[in-house]
Amino acid sequence: MNDAEGLKKIAGEAACEFVKSGMRVGLGTGSTVKYTVLELARRIQEEGLQIVGVPTSIATENLARENGVPLVELGSLDGLDIVIDGTDEFDPNFQLIKGGGAALLREKIVAQQSAAMVVVADARKQVECLGAFGIPIEITPFACDVTVSRLETLLKCNVQLRKNGSEYILTDNGNCIADAHTGPNILDPLATEATILNIAGVVQVGLFNNMCDAVVLASKDGVKTLMNPAGRLKRA
Repeated sequence: MNDAEGLKKIAGEAACEFVKSGMRVGLGTGSTVKYTVLELARRIQEEGLQIVGVPTSIATENLARENGVPLVELGSLDGLDIVIDGTDEFDPNFQLIKGGGAALLREKIVAQQSAAMVVVADARKQVECLGAFGIPIEITPFACDVTVSRLETLLKCNVQLRKNGSEYILTDNGNCIADAHTGPNILDPLATEATILNIAGVVQVGLFNNMCDAVVLASKDGVKTLMNPAGRLKRA
């Protein structure tokens, strides 16, 4: 396991300390949260942890089922106790950019239904200003080029649709994914989110504002948990 993968594993497993028996847990998507799902599965099997999970993608659903994590539909619950998810960037105000794995719509739905959000990350994801990663944006296939053009005009940057060869990459919801290459200059993430969501062809945007309560951060110096002072969680 290389250093980057090792840090992902450490962070993903450490976040499980926030999970207690009886909880309803949102299961995020991505290469770091994979280790969260596997650790929860281990605790279920070896420690008798009793939880139910709600996956944010087909990939996470398959991983959880294969490893024995009980799953339920989000609509069958009156909310979730916690969601654990990854991030592509987070800033000093605990605002996030997500969507590198093209699961941002389901991730945001689950996050909005959760009483708390814990993010797992390695040190590369910590930034002073959001935007170097770009902003993933889920858009409708209908007239997607028109939507991209409108985004470029409003954001004053290059916006590209994700493709595999000549085919558009589609989300689990059958939508397209575009990436707005803004650069690290998103000084007002809330205003930027509102601007993007005002475009008719946009389904959702990968700016997750005022949602993150804690970041479990792994670096070469070890793991530390950064608590959002305005968040809903107390230290585990």
